[in-house]
Amino acid sequence: MTADATLARFVEAQAEIYDTALAEIRAGAKRSHWMWFIFPQLRGLGQSPTAHYYGIASLAEARAYLAHGLLGTRYLECVSALQALRSQDPAAVLGSVDATKLRSSLTLFEWADP
Repeated sequence: MTADATLARFVEAQAEIYDTALAEIRAGAKRSHWMWFIFPQLRGLGQSPTAHYYGIASLAEARAYLAHGLLGTRYLECVSALQALRSQDPAAVLGSVDATKLRSSLTLFEWADP
C-alpha cells in the first residue's frame, strides 16, 4: 500500500470540515469534532475506535503525513494559526482533553521531522 493510500483517510476526513476547523482555531474556540484527523497522534494513545482509525502507526507514516502536499501544508497552517492567537494556552482554545491530544501530535511530528 502506498503512502498516499494510507493517508487517504485523512484527506477524506478533512474534505468537508477543514475550513471550519481552521476558522475555529483562528477564532480561538474549537466547537466541532475534528481533532483526530487535523492533529493526529500516535496510534494507541486514544482508546476510541475513531482515535485508533486516525492514529499514526509509525514515524514513517508521520513523515509521509508531513511530506504530503495537502496534509503537511494544512498541519503547518493549523499550527501557525494556533501560534498566532493571543492565548498561549491550548486548553483555552481546544479544551483540556484536546489540548493533551495536541501536545501528543506536536511531539510525534517533532520526532518525525526534528
